[in-house]
Amino acid sequence: MKAPRVTLDQWRTLQAVVDHGGFAQAAEALHRSQSSVSYTVARMQDQLGVPMLRIDGRKAVLTEAGEVLLRRSRQLVKNASQLEDLAHHMEQGWEAEVRLVVDAAYPNARLVRALTAFMPQSRGCRVRLREEVLSGVEELLMEGVADLAISSFSIPGYLGTEMSDVEFIAVAHPEHALHRMNRELSFQDLESQMQVVIRDSGRQQPRDVGWLGAEQRWTVGSLATAAAFVGSGLGFAWLPRHMIERELAEGVLKQLPLEQGGSRHPTFYLYSNKDKPLGPATQILVELLRTFDTAPLDAPFAAPQQA
Repeated sequence: MKAPRVTLDQWRTLQAVVDHGGFAQAAEALHRSQSSVSYTVARMQDQLGVPMLRIDGRKAVLTEAGEVLLRRSRQLVKNASQLEDLAHHMEQGWEAEVRLVVDAAYPNARLVRALTAFMPQSRGCRVRLREEVLSGVEELLMEGVADLAISSFSIPGYLGTEMSDVEFIAVAHPEHALHRMNRELSFQDLESQMQVVIRDSGRQQPRDVGWLGAEQRWTVGSLATAAAFVGSGLGFAWLPRHMIERELAEGVLKQLPLEQGGSRHPTFYLYSNKDKPLGPATQILVELLRTFDTAPLDAPFAAPQQA
């Protein structure tokens, strides 16, 4: 890549001339001599080979090319300043990245709200979000791949912060054979039908959470795929209510009338990497995750304005 001929200082100088209305005003704002400002801008125009300013009376006015280049330069200077700020924050212990691993059944709406609120406070810290299923979250936390993890499992050796629960309900298509029985359903009724289960993304000790030992079982890779299969009449499944509200309202899915166990409410927990102290950005994110975990999913929410 060819090295740039124009420096950030030159772009900042040009911006000052335009923003303050002239060379003398820019020199005062930059605490430099007017001759230094004039030379910097003239040198930049020579280097670029494009006239940036023209004199209109006693005022320096941007040319058409100057307007385009100045507009692009503002983002360049802003990015450079943010990079320097990030380096300063990292020197003070501020993290460059937080790795968050979440069980796919946890409501995305809560994550979106927490991460939206985190953005203007992040100081350039990135969030690497990864979704896993069941024991996949536990494995990544224990392997040190995650800084924070949200799981419905009690993970040995970790003290989790209790969060809200997620309601799973047993559903099938309204025309499924189970609904056509027109009565409360028993465990034996379910055993004779095909159950759709979600594959555990863990590799070491995958679990068959929720499987009833049905004669037929189809295993899929995501909750969304399971909902699509069941909504097409292929079997029954326990799915998070918050993910299928629309299908329930539109009559694509219908809750099964079970004698017992038709609704489950596993509690979720927020864990942190016990081998790595929480940095300031991670601590802020933890508080936001806890705050928005208790907010109603249908409550109005406005994203905060970035500074």
